Amino acid sequence: MFNKILIANRGEIAVRVMRTCRDMGIKTVAVYSDADAAALHRLEADEAVCIGPSDPGQSYLNMDRIIAAAKETGAQAVHPGYGFLSENHEFALKCEQAGLVFIGPPARVIREMGDKLTARQIMINADVPVIPGLSGGEYTLDEMLAAAEDLGYPVLLKASAGGGGKGIRVVNAAHEMAEALESASREAVNAFGDGRVYLEKFFTRARHIEFQILADSRGHTIHLLERECSIQRRHQKIIEETPSVAVDDDLRERMGRAACNAARAAGYVNAGTVEFLLDDRGNYYFLEMNTRLQVEHPVTEFVTGIDLVRRQIEVAAGLPLDMEQEDILGRGHSIECRIYAEDPENGFLPSPGKIEYYKVPSGPGIRNDAGVYSGAAVPVEYDPILSKLTVHGETREQAIAKMMNALAGYVVLGVRTPVDFLADVLDCEAFRKGEVFTDFIDTDFSDWSPKAADADLAALAFIAAELLPGQQVSGTGLGPVTAHTPFNTLGRWTL
Repeated sequence: MFNKILIANRGEIAVRVMRTCRDMGIKTVAVYSDADAAALHRLEADEAVCIGPSDPGQSYLNMDRIIAAAKETGAQAVHPGYGFLSENHEFALKCEQAGLVFIGPPARVIREMGDKLTARQIMINADVPVIPGLSGGEYTLDEMLAAAEDLGYPVLLKASAGGGGKGIRVVNAAHEMAEALESASREAVNAFGDGRVYLEKFFTRARHIEFQILADSRGHTIHLLERECSIQRRHQKIIEETPSVAVDDDLRERMGRAACNAARAAGYVNAGTVEFLLDDRGNYYFLEMNTRLQVEHPVTEFVTGIDLVRRQIEVAAGLPLDMEQEDILGRGHSIECRIYAEDPENGFLPSPGKIEYYKVPSGPGIRNDAGVYSGAAVPVEYDPILSKLTVHGETREQAIAKMMNALAGYVVLGVRTPVDFLADVLDCEAFRKGEVFTDFIDTDFSDWSPKAADADLAALAFIAAELLPGQQVSGTGLGPVTAHTPFNTLGRWTL
């Protein structure tokens, strides 16, 4: 087993990895940029190395500097977390060449699964269902139009090297194709340096269902059940849960088997996720494989009781998986909400700044993976995620109620958050019935605004500020907080 691991990341995921390392008696090394000199992940690590300026390209994406930090500190392995270099095959290869263990799949697998067209062809060869559409090569506008006519509109254009919702366009009719193809390709070039775009059938009432995979270097592969991730905004997940109300035991067995077949076909080792699209007739199709730890992994950990980071480290150290598929049992229901520093009333734009006050809920079945604290800064340079709030209940209804209460007790002052928005989504009838699809936010919450009562409280706060100049009043100074109000979620305000 390793004695020391460098975490090539920041924020909540770096802190989360460190805590498992600590449980395992493994020393940790943090890397940080100038902007993160006082960040929580730096403070929680046993050692920390500054790797450069705030610009990600000169710090968290600087492969050579990160590898040098690992060598300087005597780390034996590198955990990439998610984002940044976690799915960069060149980084995995550089680690290997430097004598460091990359805690993730082999570089070749990252490269092949990162190219959507290559991954799609591997799945076709392995008889894993894929979404009807084009496969392999580059296509002209006329070929795209012909394929769309065969499939029927709407269709979806996707960047071959895509991720994070970039390079994706929905095409509803032939006259939209040329402009959509040009803009998707241009965005793909800017984001990934690769303008290849392919075409798939677009399903309007579909769910995003993914399966957590674990595979060791001996070829033993299992899945850790599914996650429902249909609540998305601009192709980014914001609420995840397990189990899915749309997946019964038979479908779970078939999709889980397909996920394991996909992982074996890719030659996968370590933890990964196979994503499927589930249509309204119960048909499922391979979407892509994420070759890293997922943001939403805590819901799987809650229902299975398995620490995924521990398993990642054990597999990377060459240990075999000591569990069989029949050992994996889901207990209860878990829901995760992503808490970002963003302004839901202003197009969910990032809301960087200093966190003046931070109080998180606690109690049985409540987990908050955070990378911030009261007084911490939310830099403008990075993804503004503050934490992942996750709950576990015996039933879905209990989990929803627990999450509603947890959100009510989640207090952030200094930056804006979507806590009210998330609570309204959880509280709506469609979500409670489980009638959610990937277009749910666009169709049901496109014109969301805070409830009038919350706006009134904000107005009262403003009036009080005007009447009591010079007096300082904190959010908690207004009495017990019993609900998510502007006083605990409004963001930067001073009385």
